[in-house]
Amino acid sequence: MQTIPQIESQRDQVLQQMRSIRSMKRGTINEQYLKVPQKGAKPALRGPYYVLSRREGNKTISERLKTQIQVQQAKLDVAEHRKFVELCKEFEILTERMGLLLQHEKEGSAEKKRLKQRSKPTEK
Repeated sequence: MQTIPQIESQRDQVLQQMRSIRSMKRGTINEQYLKVPQKGAKPALRGPYYVLSRREGNKTISERLKTQIQVQQAKLDVAEHRKFVELCKEFEILTERMGLLLQHEKEGSAEKKRLKQRSKPTEK
């Protein structure tokens, strides 16, 4: 069983990892291929063209990535966002555990006080 100081230390590590993230983007990177008509032949596929897509409310926002540098940066940013979301979940779990430990400590100290009060002899 972990102690409260151990959990606080883990939470600090998670926050430090969150702070180290310098750039992130929500969404996914998709490859698109376009069919280009050819005279007297089947349409040719052109691509891949890379698009960064994300949801904002009920809309999908898409941004075409025009250079390989943009594609590479977007891949890094999307991976950093996934890491950030995982760290948020870990922070949530650790905070929940710490809250339960604090609650058990309070209940345990209240139980001890009640036991002490019961064990006192009554004076008449």
